[in-house]
Amino acid sequence: MKTQAQLAAEQAAFWNGPGGQGWLAAHDRIERSIAGFSREVMVAAAARPGERVLDIGCGTGGTTVELARLVAPGGSALGVDISQPLIAAGRARLEPRASFEIGDVTTFAFVPDSFDLVFSRFGVMFFADPLAAFRNLSRAIKPGGRLVFICWRLARENPWMGVPIQAATPHLPPTERPGPEEPGQNSFGDRARVERILVGAGFGAPSFRPVDLPIIIGTDVANTVDNLVAFGPLARQFREATPDQATKAKAAIAEAVTPFAGPSGVSLAGACWLVNAAAR
Repeated sequence: MKTQAQLAAEQAAFWNGPGGQGWLAAHDRIERSIAGFSREVMVAAAARPGERVLDIGCGTGGTTVELARLVAPGGSALGVDISQPLIAAGRARLEPRASFEIGDVTTFAFVPDSFDLVFSRFGVMFFADPLAAFRNLSRAIKPGGRLVFICWRLARENPWMGVPIQAATPHLPPTERPGPEEPGQNSFGDRARVERILVGAGFGAPSFRPVDLPIIIGTDVANTVDNLVAFGPLARQFREATPDQATKAKAAIAEAVTPFAGPSGVSLAGACWLVNAAAR
């Protein structure tokens, strides 16, 4: 079993390497595919003028800038991410009410009791030590402040992930999948685990609302295959595959997603938790 230090180092290396570069290359496509989830969590956050907001795992800063504009006048938003290339993209947005810092939320030296709202869109699932990370966040939030985030539910509830992975995996080199307590895309899918972490970190009992929306993973079947090869949970296996393995895996993906192709693209179901918790 890997230590938390090893897991943290792996996450930092990934998001400052292939993960960060892959996200930048696929940025516009990803933003379009998760736009519905973004709207849901923004509405739930209900950022108000004058508030100070912390955006966790802010990526390229689109959500940070939107939050900064919602809290104007008088408010501000701070985006924090472990990825240098993604933070550089955020800073390039030049929004005066939004600032950005590179850092690990688990150890970042936040000013105590300084944020009205702690927000995250798909940024909380990659903590090596989520209990320590949320304890740090509970110290940073003001008494009575609120935590709002959206995260993926379990992989079996997300066909947009599961259908291509199940089709391609038999043809690709084996890879180690994250364990239930390790950082990963679906690590917050278990509601009981999330509640245990948040309450243990000092937040009040969280509320969970399921959000289920279709996700377009490609404009057509060929584009979908290209997207999955370039970035996502299968990308590493494709990088390590032989040409024959890659050819077979691509064909299997194409066959699996063809029934989901329509005029708007290849669309499969996506499933998330929208989580709210209050600071004690």
